[in-house]
Amino acid sequence: MKLNAESDCFLRISESGQDNLQAPQGGTPPRILIVDDSPTIRYTLKKDLLQMGAIVTEASNGSDGLSLAESQDFDLIITDVEMPRMDGFSFCAKLKSHPTKSSIPVVILSSREKEEDIEFAFKVGASNYITKSNARKDIRARVKEILDRRRLLNGRTVLVVDDSSSIRNLIEKALIKAGFQVLLAENGQMALELLGRHSPDMVLSDLHMPVMDGLDLCKIVHNHKDFSQIPFIVMSSDGDRAKMRQLLEYGASAYLVKPFNIEQLVVTAERFLSDHFSRVLNERKHLESERQMLIGSISSLVLALEARDLYTRGHSESVAELVVEMAREMAMDASQIERARVAGKLHDLGKIGIRDDILLKTAPLDDEEWKIIKLHPIIGAEILSPIQSLSDIIPAIRSHHERLDGKGYPQGLKGSEIPLLARMVAVADTYDALTSDRPYRKGFSNEKALAIIEEVKGEQLCPECVQSFLRACDKHMRT
Repeated sequence: MKLNAESDCFLRISESGQDNLQAPQGGTPPRILIVDDSPTIRYTLKKDLLQMGAIVTEASNGSDGLSLAESQDFDLIITDVEMPRMDGFSFCAKLKSHPTKSSIPVVILSSREKEEDIEFAFKVGASNYITKSNARKDIRARVKEILDRRRLLNGRTVLVVDDSSSIRNLIEKALIKAGFQVLLAENGQMALELLGRHSPDMVLSDLHMPVMDGLDLCKIVHNHKDFSQIPFIVMSSDGDRAKMRQLLEYGASAYLVKPFNIEQLVVTAERFLSDHFSRVLNERKHLESERQMLIGSISSLVLALEARDLYTRGHSESVAELVVEMAREMAMDASQIERARVAGKLHDLGKIGIRDDILLKTAPLDDEEWKIIKLHPIIGAEILSPIQSLSDIIPAIRSHHERLDGKGYPQGLKGSEIPLLARMVAVADTYDALTSDRPYRKGFSNEKALAIIEEVKGEQLCPECVQSFLRACDKHMRT
């Protein structure tokens, strides 16, 4: 096949670096529609997008592309300009006028490089314009950027505060068209009431309103512990520079002077929300990275502690694996399973604070020594208490030796007073202790250990947790 320069540039796209795509709504891969009359370009684009993890649909002209876009759900559309039956500009304009499909981002991919063509593409509603000469360099990054942005913004809620019903309705329609959910308030007081019941991702507020104006609302939102991170954009016909600076000082993110272009408002809202959530995600990633490093360091301490004693070596790792299997049997989600894993690994952390002559003693412990051993759940909880990112597992560390009948330690909790994760760790801890060798006895067989666990179910151990443990054991034996 003889290729022109345009086709050749597309055949070289797949040589660029890989970028995995995430669906805007999570769970399923993003759906992308390619509209181009060139089979070669469609084939090469499709191949590249499939490698990135997308589900790809093709159309050879704007008319067919519009029919597909109206009848199916897509997260992104990439279209050529020069096509039979309907060109890309007309296709984009018609899509953007559709009542339910207008929020789909459209990337125009064209060999036209004149400034007026690029300007017209944005006028008809394109989210991006890529020249085919730059496709190899730009297409992956642009597609990923747009889908990531759509994923961040999809379904976000904007609270619009304005005493003018016509302005509220105008802004509401534009934001809904862009894919946002909208809450409406006539003044600052109504806005505060909505903030108390809902969790908007952004506030767009007029400045001059009855009951409570935008200035007072901005101050309250900015100083409130639950609302202070919400981007706050002020809209006003007052173009006074001193007023603008005052509002920015009080926490406003931006100041739009009326009358403004409604598209300017939507673009501003998208930009601020996108930047805001990008920062939040980056902070979360950074915190999670630090959390994992911290867990790794503490787990190493526990392993070093257990390694000194032949009889407890690997105990915490074994308990962690068992608790994870129980969590899966209880249909817990990924974050809950991860909490279970960490709790299992760190449940005996407090033994770091127990003297070696007691911890490593091979003979039976006397009453005073037992009192000291029983302190280890409290010590573990106290070690972790300054670490905010591990606060969710501290109750399991403190309470994994409690019993349903209230005869456990350190607090003598009963039944449902004991946190679920602590009850799960208790079952796994009991099983591993029963099946492990000790200085004063050999470990029990699996059958004997399970029989003992059944006997103490409801008295010492949680029946629900025991059942999930037994189901996990049964699955393990059958595989």
